[in-house]
Amino acid sequence: MKTKSNIRVGISIGDMNGIGPEIILKSLQDSRVLELFTPVIFANSKMMSFFGNYFKIKLQFHGISKAEDAIDGKINVVNVWKENVKVNFGEEDKTIGGYAIKSLKAATQALIANDIDTLVTAPINKNSIQSDEFNFPGHTDFLAQELKGDSLMFMVSDHIKVGLLTDHVPVKDVSSKINEELINKKVNAIHESLKKDFRVREPKIAVLGVNPHSGDGGVIGKEDDEVIKPAVKKFVDNGKFVFGPYAADSFFGSKNNANFDAIIAAYHDQGLIPFKTLSFGNGVNFTAGLNRIRTSPDHGTAFDIAGKGTAESSSFTQAIFMSISIFRNRIEYLKLTENPL
Repeated sequence: MKTKSNIRVGISIGDMNGIGPEIILKSLQDSRVLELFTPVIFANSKMMSFFGNYFKIKLQFHGISKAEDAIDGKINVVNVWKENVKVNFGEEDKTIGGYAIKSLKAATQALIANDIDTLVTAPINKNSIQSDEFNFPGHTDFLAQELKGDSLMFMVSDHIKVGLLTDHVPVKDVSSKINEELINKKVNAIHESLKKDFRVREPKIAVLGVNPHSGDGGVIGKEDDEVIKPAVKKFVDNGKFVFGPYAADSFFGSKNNANFDAIIAAYHDQGLIPFKTLSFGNGVNFTAGLNRIRTSPDHGTAFDIAGKGTAESSSFTQAIFMSISIFRNRIEYLKLTENPL
């Protein structure tokens, strides 16, 4: 891990028909950022110049063949492919999806090899990326396979952090997926991440119920009483500050979330609707629980505004700087725990 030279932030290009290229450029247009980190974009330098001209964001790109050749003080672009690619903003295109995966795979290999220190992924389209060679619902599942550890989708901002027991799972399958083993894995991943990645000494975690009103004593489903409550009690018995299940409908409206360092939702929309309502534009999707650092913005490809030059880059910028913060926090945590005596 680097301690003196600039932190190398790898950036995968995402779906080039979406807003990914635009928000990448906007996040790098202030030259002062090059004093804080070294960007390494996985795409094609000619394509990046095309996007720069199109969006009238004049940047100089340093084309390289591999990430280890990146130079501090420059916007480095690893030429993952050489051919010209036709972009049609706003359109779903399997060919463009294939280039998004080429970028992601190259960036992931560089991350594994420590040629970059963190990875920030621009949004992909979940339909256009599907192929015989890539059959994952999104970034998180692919990275969970490629990197070591148990992955967790962890949505984070300065004032709220939300993890998920189940992420890209159909609602009809949620209850059958939730069991004590899954709860233990996800709670432990969040607990460790809060300590290691966010410098929380004694994490306090809330677990939301899977059913309305947390099942109302079994009247509206038994999962909360029979699965979640016993799992939470074991954490408490082992000295961890884990509480729940809480009724999800009133938890955020009553501002109870402010009493906890993180909240674990049972399923995707239960956690992400309140998170995005409270933090949209400033939230970051962090894949916790892995041995490498990956972040992304809290939004998708936004085909409806792609190519119009109106995309807001704040979440992508936050994703870059959060990845740097987590990288530094992990170095500090390792130093503090290497030899506690």
